[in-house]
Amino acid sequence: MNKKWMSVTLAMTLGLSLTTSSISFAKKKDDWKGNLVIAGGALGSSNKEVYNEFISLAGGKKTAKIGIIPAASSSLKSSQSFKKDLITYGLNEHQIEIVPLANQDFSGTPEDESKWRKNANSKRIANKIENYSAIWFVGGDQLRITDTLVKPNGHRTKALDAIWKMYKEGGVLGGTSAGAAIMSDVMITGGDSLGALNKEFVMKNNLKSGEEYEPLHIEKGLGFFKYGIVDQHFDERARLGRLVMTALKEKTKNQFAYGVDEDTALIVNNKQQTVKIVGRSGVSVVDVSKAKVTDHEKAHFQNVQISHLVSGDYLNVSTKEFFISDHKDETNEYEYYEFKPLDATGVFTSYGRLKEYLSYSLIDNTTTDAVKSYLYDSKGEGFQLTFRKTENTKGYWGYKDGQKDDYSFTNVAFDVAPKKVSFKKNGNAFTEYKKSSFIPPVIDRSEPVKGNLLIAGGALGSSNQDVYNKFIDLAKQKEDSRVGIIPAASSSLSSSKAFKEDLVRYGMSSENIEILRLAVTDDKKTPEDESKWADSNKNHQELAENVEKLDAVWFVGGDQTKITDSLLNKNGTNSRVLNAIWKTYKNGAALGGTSAGAAIMSDVMIAGGGSHDTLASGFTNTYDGMLQQEGGPGYLERGLGFFEHGIIDQHFDNKARLGRLIAVADEKGEPKNLSYGIDEDTALVIYNEEKKAEVVGRGGVTLVDLSQQLKDPDFGQSQFKNIKLSWINQGDMLDLRTKNIIINEKKESTKGYEYYEHFVPPHSGVLSPHGMLNKFISYNLVDNAGAENVKSYSFNNGKGFELNFRKNEETEGYWGYTDGQKDDYSFVNVILDITPVNVKIDSKK
Repeated sequence: MNKKWMSVTLAMTLGLSLTTSSISFAKKKDDWKGNLVIAGGALGSSNKEVYNEFISLAGGKKTAKIGIIPAASSSLKSSQSFKKDLITYGLNEHQIEIVPLANQDFSGTPEDESKWRKNANSKRIANKIENYSAIWFVGGDQLRITDTLVKPNGHRTKALDAIWKMYKEGGVLGGTSAGAAIMSDVMITGGDSLGALNKEFVMKNNLKSGEEYEPLHIEKGLGFFKYGIVDQHFDERARLGRLVMTALKEKTKNQFAYGVDEDTALIVNNKQQTVKIVGRSGVSVVDVSKAKVTDHEKAHFQNVQISHLVSGDYLNVSTKEFFISDHKDETNEYEYYEFKPLDATGVFTSYGRLKEYLSYSLIDNTTTDAVKSYLYDSKGEGFQLTFRKTENTKGYWGYKDGQKDDYSFTNVAFDVAPKKVSFKKNGNAFTEYKKSSFIPPVIDRSEPVKGNLLIAGGALGSSNQDVYNKFIDLAKQKEDSRVGIIPAASSSLSSSKAFKEDLVRYGMSSENIEILRLAVTDDKKTPEDESKWADSNKNHQELAENVEKLDAVWFVGGDQTKITDSLLNKNGTNSRVLNAIWKTYKNGAALGGTSAGAAIMSDVMIAGGGSHDTLASGFTNTYDGMLQQEGGPGYLERGLGFFEHGIIDQHFDNKARLGRLIAVADEKGEPKNLSYGIDEDTALVIYNEEKKAEVVGRGGVTLVDLSQQLKDPDFGQSQFKNIKLSWINQGDMLDLRTKNIIINEKKESTKGYEYYEHFVPPHSGVLSPHGMLNKFISYNLVDNAGAENVKSYSFNNGKGFELNFRKNEETEGYWGYTDGQKDDYSFVNVILDITPVNVKIDSKK
């Protein structure tokens, strides 16, 4: 779709007998020589993998001849942007043409493009198309494409005939968003998972506001993809429910259905009968051949099979065999995690998106064979979603782009049953909450600090040039600046060596980078016992003197308690090496760290705990490694205090740590300070002398302000009112003294110009659209004139929390494009209230 999805409400409800037209635009299906590039939408201009694949298939930089069809869009902007991107990737301008095909007048041009509709039957345009080596369909409204290229009687126009001829003879067809939706015979043009599971279907895509969900709308696609149904914006808009229901309704038991994530493409080779994945996310593959459907007015089924493939994986569509990239290892019987995952119930769920939730909580976890999530409307009417391992389930894990986890999995069973979920406020729901006994350290801040900080939230990609270049800029005080890497947090030296290699790749001299001998864990892959390093080296005078000569120090990720064990004496005092780090920092050196290396930056170090469990249970004085990292009550230790302006938390988006940061800030934070939740692959850069902060990288930073919170005497410690939340990302700045936020000038305020106007069901689990906290608030609240508040729930064993996010007069949102056609939001001053509730779940008959 174009900028964002629009709300579609029920025009008319039909039974499952609704089917698409039986006319097929493809006549012979065994002689197609061409290929397809089907992108899931929000294709970033920086996505080299997808662009290079499309150009290569089109004949390469020297011979490609590409036509761009703008019909889906309401303007020429996206077509012009795609042309510009192709030129950036090596094509000449004369190799690319925007084909004058559309059914409406575009905004921002003097010409009336609605007259272009007649060009679809122009022999001149058809001849031009036949001479292209590739066609690209931009995003927008897929019905505009079919309306432009298909005659009112349902037959092909000359332009569509020419596209088919070019494709069958070996040309490439590509498209993003709407340009992906038109690829299959069955074209999904509207609807969401909740509407589809409610079995509400419409024949006409009537745009109205007033409903919380969209009924499913299916039309006839162009049929270039002959191997099943395609859906797009799959992960971001949580469309598994609608794709499954479409596949069940269309009875596609002999074919898979494919959900393509944003910034990702499905590459189809008709000769080899394979589909492979390229890009930054993945493709969900749905198999309904073994599904058992219970006759019911709402969705009720078992044993739909879900697989998820990522870049480098491919599928043979004739044999239905999956082939996983050889850089990954099978996780079966070698699972890494041992924690009891909570049900996925809302924005407090760790790994709350579908792929991440199933990968971490089910596939790579020895403790469970099934996990649950929910999807329901504001009245609690909805569904329980169960994902199960079977004897055919397989998981695969590896690293991609630095130290980022990369998962694929096959054949997870998916069951859906109607449920009624009800909530009742109860101030006494969590009477066993334990306050923290941790006493924050007193840090001597009498001397000014000239150095700066780069605090990364974890999972830092080697390709994240903005973060790496920023750290190098901060470190380069002279031509031969020296960097020391502290490996202590990790269980091996591999991440330290990888970071060194990355710095060299970005231009630093290898001779000026050293891995400092500080650790408490032995690396089993080396002959030396590194577990002895800390005791022998933390007070070593020569090492301390060496550290004082460094221009930057980097702390790798892992377990933050191992860093403090490596640098603090047993009585809690600073070691000589830690004092040396402080000295060089005060004199102007840069300090940086990722994950655990971020957690140690503030006075109060959050070492463990999950959002739900910390709000419900409070804090513990014991630390249990992995279990404490993935959930359980909060656990605090002394941090190293390099960051003096508040409390830091990391892995913030992926591990849903808002709840635990609020609980920690409430007990141990200072009202004058904000608290900071830093997303993965993102850094908060601190300029100490200027007292400014800047966000760099691919995610953002959540700012938590408890200075105006209110407490209700009738509720316990687990209740909060009037928490102020802001979310800033790449290019946004913060004044650390005034708390004033300066938004990237590329963004425009949405206040008074909201794009959406629709009601919003609660965020209830992995099938809630815009599943990350910042996305949920950005799309559904700050850029939505139809909602003054939105809700999410977090619950377990009959008790939980209602999270009410609401606007006030200070709330403001900002939107822009900063990487291709990807929505980029910031927002300030959203208000959050957290209320304990009792929860009841009933089966629906």
